[in-house]
Amino acid sequence: MEKISRLNPLFEIVKSCPNRVNKILIQKEKRQKKISEIIQLAKANHIPLLFVPKQKLDRLDRNHQGVVALLTPKEFSSLDSILSSANVPFLVLLDGIENPQNLGAIIRTAEGAGADGIILPERRTVGLSEAVSLVSAGALEYLKVARVKNLARTMDDLKNRGVWLVGAEAAGKEYWYEFDYKLPVGLVLGSEGKGLRPLIRKKCDKILSIPLLGSITSLNVSAAASVFLYEVVRHRKSRGKQ
Repeated sequence: MEKISRLNPLFEIVKSCPNRVNKILIQKEKRQKKISEIIQLAKANHIPLLFVPKQKLDRLDRNHQGVVALLTPKEFSSLDSILSSANVPFLVLLDGIENPQNLGAIIRTAEGAGADGIILPERRTVGLSEAVSLVSAGALEYLKVARVKNLARTMDDLKNRGVWLVGAEAAGKEYWYEFDYKLPVGLVLGSEGKGLRPLIRKKCDKILSIPLLGSITSLNVSAAASVFLYEVVRHRKSRGKQ
């Protein structure tokens, strides 16, 4: 059983996926606008509400904001379901992201940019934990996430379906904007420390980079993801594709 104790992510979960919420514990005599909105939504969706002393919530999570909800885990989507709901596929493939802060930030930006889904390998990646959900600020509830056994084979499958795979890496000789993102595309980003694994890099159709003009030698993976994600938005908006 998962739990969540921050108001904004909980509000988004109750609004978008009420079936995930088993019950919500609410601190007695603590009322604020967002808690009242959560209570109203929960009642409309027949979610059990328990009003408890602050001490009980403290035992569950000392960093709570007056609520603690108990949730069933988010269900993964299939690759087929992501592609079937996409007009011109816009995917994000993550190879070895192990920091929940980075995964949550990427999910938040990807959802904001209108990506159709995130693809994660089963191994060498952080799970969809409470920390990931909190950093995503509720975006995790709106974005489909597929978990695949073999990322390299999935990349082959995507290419056979007409999806172009663009890898983000500092060693790329071309820049991040030197691609036609109006095409079906999957952005491929590597781990925080090692970047793309050699096989994953080889499977990409293009390897593109972001120039660094200061003293640092690399960007945080979530920052790099933001640059690439909104380049897709820029290209597609310029032709009215979104």
